[in-house]
Amino acid sequence: MNKAYKFRIEPSSGQRLMFAKTFGCVRFVYNHMLADKIKYYEETKQRLNNTPAQYKAEFEWLKEVDSLALANAQMNLQTAYNNFFRSPKGGFPKFKSKKSNRRSYTTNSVNGNIKLDNGYLSLPKVGRIKVKQHRQVPSDYKLKSVTVSQTPSGKYFASILYEYENQVQQITPKTFLGLDFSMHELYKDSNGEEPCYPRYFRTSEKKLAKEQRKLSKMKKGSNNRSKQRVKVARLHEKIANQRNDFLHKQSRQIANVYDCVCIEDLNMQGMAQSLNFGKSVSDNGWGMFVTYLQYKFADMGKQLVKVDKYFPSSQTCSACGYKNAETKNLAIRAWSCPNCGTYHDRDVNAAINIRNEGMRIITA
Repeated sequence: MNKAYKFRIEPSSGQRLMFAKTFGCVRFVYNHMLADKIKYYEETKQRLNNTPAQYKAEFEWLKEVDSLALANAQMNLQTAYNNFFRSPKGGFPKFKSKKSNRRSYTTNSVNGNIKLDNGYLSLPKVGRIKVKQHRQVPSDYKLKSVTVSQTPSGKYFASILYEYENQVQQITPKTFLGLDFSMHELYKDSNGEEPCYPRYFRTSEKKLAKEQRKLSKMKKGSNNRSKQRVKVARLHEKIANQRNDFLHKQSRQIANVYDCVCIEDLNMQGMAQSLNFGKSVSDNGWGMFVTYLQYKFADMGKQLVKVDKYFPSSQTCSACGYKNAETKNLAIRAWSCPNCGTYHDRDVNAAINIRNEGMRIITA
């Protein structure tokens, strides 16, 4: 199995220049290879298998950067190109813009050319870089590759991919929890509890809008605009970090207590594209929360069960099983069962039904 550790790195001024050069060369090779593929296909209706090596004779400065970074750019382009011909629905590969504020490249570990030791990361063509290593990597893990990235705010990170043998013992579930997605609270569980999600984007929205208005009025290419762009990027980064911190802590608390969590298999992308719910859905980060739950449960040998999105969790009485079609109206937040008289909170009742359906799926 593979596992990635992401650490912040602090390169020197010379190393930052090398990173900038590598980012540029990777983008250059990707764009040139894509342009040649398009031209060759238009002329011959055949696919071109080109490599970065054939460009080094004409552009000698490509030899100054890590060759494996260029090779990975070729692999990424080839994968995207082949995927398009298999399924055009995904879209044709796009050229990489020089103006993009997100930059990255990937290099592979070959014959020990990459090392993480004593708070320093050694990379080809770059040298030893200081790392803020917040956790230790097990000694039996094998280093596979490193992806160096620069955020819009100017920070550098290294995502280090390791390979290890899966020795996780699967646990027979004894404790179950159902989670029903909630637009404002993130979720409500089958115990009637909710995490009280702080809605970080909504609370910072006015401040962010103010800084973005300043940015829009500044002259393109000016130093003041560049500084303001970084300021806006740092605001976005702070919101994302707050959200990630909250979701990681919440998913860890659940993973430590329960053996199995049951959720609905929702189409979050479709919900986010809704004019009424787009910002709220994107703000609470339910998709990220599910991802964090999934890998934490997998590491501990526990289970995350997804119930079909068409399962009538909100319409069914969790006490007697009566199906109340009137609760299709989202405005109804609480209701009493016409059959048994049980009073239900809409979301808590749905979470209980999701938990029970997940238990049925496991034991089926």
